[in-house]
Amino acid sequence: MPIYEYRCGNCGHELEAIQKMSDPVLEACPGCGQDALKRLISAPSFRLKGGGWYETDFKQDGKRNVHEAESKAKPETPPCAASGSCPAAPCSTD
Repeated sequence: MPIYEYRCGNCGHELEAIQKMSDPVLEACPGCGQDALKRLISAPSFRLKGGGWYETDFKQDGKRNVHEAESKAKPETPPCAASGSCPAAPCSTD
């Protein structure tokens, strides 16, 4: 949802409001109570809510959920680390 900035033309009070794009523009100032709020032009800000953002926006090479795949990925442990003997040469466990 977009975050809009407002300033009162009467008292100068500034505020931010999270609103739907279809919501009406705020008019009443919470500081002085007058209908003098004006929406400011500023850099766009919005909040991403809900699930599925990685599913729909960041898919790569057929992966279903890039975020989960990256968080579950673990570095591979060489086979010799568990047994103590290295079947392949050279092997580094450092």
